[in-house]
Amino acid sequence: MRGNVLDPNCPTRKVLDRVADKWSVLVLILLADGPLRFSQLKRQIGGISQKMLTQTLRKLERDGLVNRTVTPTVPITVEYSMTPLGRSLAGAVGAIRTWAETNFDHIVTAQQTYDTSAQAG
Repeated sequence: MRGNVLDPNCPTRKVLDRVADKWSVLVLILLADGPLRFSQLKRQIGGISQKMLTQTLRKLERDGLVNRTVTPTVPITVEYSMTPLGRSLAGAVGAIRTWAETNFDHIVTAQQTYDTSAQAG
């Protein structure tokens, strides 16, 4: 069965909202390279608050994209990794990252051109 993200009542719309969320994308990019602890994720994702990272990880875990593994050490070690479902999304997320990193200069140029035209017009 296949959903329709254009239908506002289709559950696939919520899935798209999750996987298109900037914080979710950044977490998934990092976890694609292997498991990481919370502090490692926070340190590597510039601008994310502890609260937002916690919320993002919980949502990704609830959606079955991320595993949370607790190791009974002193102090307790918590590690996050991608599930098989999350790994199935890694290619698409990686492609979006590559596209953004490759084309950001074109976007900035287009924005500047637009803004100049809007101010002149």
